[in-house]
Amino acid sequence: IEHWRREWNQGDFPFYWVQLADFLAERPTPGDSSWAELREAQTMTMQRVPNSGQAVIIDIGEGKDIHPKNKVDVGRRLARWALAKDYGLKIPYHSPQYKSHEVKDGKVILTFDHVDGGWRPFDVAEPRGFAIAGEDKQFVWASAKILPDGRIEVWSDKVAAPASVRYAWADNPVCNMFSQANLPLTPFRTDDWPGTTANNK
Repeated sequence: IEHWRREWNQGDFPFYWVQLADFLAERPTPGDSSWAELREAQTMTMQRVPNSGQAVIIDIGEGKDIHPKNKVDVGRRLARWALAKDYGLKIPYHSPQYKSHEVKDGKVILTFDHVDGGWRPFDVAEPRGFAIAGEDKQFVWASAKILPDGRIEVWSDKVAAPASVRYAWADNPVCNMFSQANLPLTPFRTDDWPGTTANNK
């Protein structure tokens, strides 16, 4: 992005991209994922590059096709960024994103930004797609509950002292959290443990 901006000599013009969609086989148990780590790197780019944004499409992909057939909704989510940021329309455009967390009584309470209108879990009322681990880094599927103030409480009877929560952290995750603006929760993790791509060059 910096190279293109430098070559085109137009200043920090808007730059929006599409996060990687869900792809490959669904896994029965939570664990590491190089695709999840790449999605995380894409999300981190928004913090490091000014005037940039990301359309999240973790719900639009196809396990057997790296290029999702549904281009219309991908385009609509990208268009939201341009319409809101560059054309001044008062519409939600940013997918919900993890902000912070606290551990209390064996549960992790998560706080989020950009939850426009509140949460709308897809298909079933219970939040799905969360995993939790202790310091042993052994992740298990977690239960989750939306609190009245919009925070999400995550726990598992198998993890007495939680050290990390992850959401949609897989190549092709099963996850269902959306804002009322119909924008999916951005995949995230609360830990900074070295992943599968940490030593790649």
